[in-house]
Amino acid sequence: MPIKIQSGLPAQSILEKENIFVMTEGRAKSQDIRPLKIAIINLMPAKETTETQLLRVLANTPLQIDISLVRMENHVSKHVSLNHLEKFYIPSGDIFKRKFDGMIITGAPVEQMPFEDVDYWSELCDIMDYCKENIFSTLYICWGAQAGLYHNYGIKKIPLDKKMFGLFDCVQTTMDDPLLRGFNDIFQVPISRHTTVSTSAVSRVKDLKILAKTQSDDLILAKSSDNRSIFMTGHLEYDTDTLSNEYWRDKNKNLPIDLPKNYFPGNNPESKPSNIWRSTAHLFYSNWLNYYVYQETPYSFVN
Repeated sequence: MPIKIQSGLPAQSILEKENIFVMTEGRAKSQDIRPLKIAIINLMPAKETTETQLLRVLANTPLQIDISLVRMENHVSKHVSLNHLEKFYIPSGDIFKRKFDGMIITGAPVEQMPFEDVDYWSELCDIMDYCKENIFSTLYICWGAQAGLYHNYGIKKIPLDKKMFGLFDCVQTTMDDPLLRGFNDIFQVPISRHTTVSTSAVSRVKDLKILAKTQSDDLILAKSSDNRSIFMTGHLEYDTDTLSNEYWRDKNKNLPIDLPKNYFPGNNPESKPSNIWRSTAHLFYSNWLNYYVYQETPYSFVN
């Protein structure tokens, strides 16, 4: 089944060239089906890139998905046009006037700031509080995961001596969770962050369960006991060249940056990397949509 988006969204032409079935609003109205309504709080600066990445992995499901892109009202975006935001995004305040089955809160390049110093922190806290009772499952990604763990459970992020950057082998810490159904025993996750969360701090919270971590014991995936909150500290949605672009961006600005681990063939940044996490990404998002959103949502929930 297709993913439903607004006509003219830049991601549409990119996804169609990849043979990913997207459907505009007009065609969707002719189908007698109740799609899942998913809100994406897009906090990343390169919003069009993030839109495409997330829509790509959300589209790989037999379910019809109705996407609402959300912008924070108390933040001025510098890397996307106001026209794009006004045309394709709803203001964050509209969330409280609508009903959604699921929500995604993305990462953001503010991880080295105290949470309370982020200009939209109060606004985001209101949304996270709303999610607890009104959204069947919320997926928090990278900084979003750290924000959710901090706001909901008081778990603080920890600065790293060196940026955690590259492709990391991860292992399941449980074999019976539907979110990891079909995963390999060892799977790769792209990571790019300057902070981390203590696995021991997470494990001490009775309401949280760790599902996966890196082989060096860094938290990758956790969830709340009611399945309403999923915390993914990596970026499975990343494109093949996302880490490469980030490396060369910083390198060309003479910023301190190491080669991303386990990413460039032969650790040669001139070599083209391969995407060895794509199947894991599609499986992860399909499992989330199916087992944690669709299976929990009554047909009549959204008007």
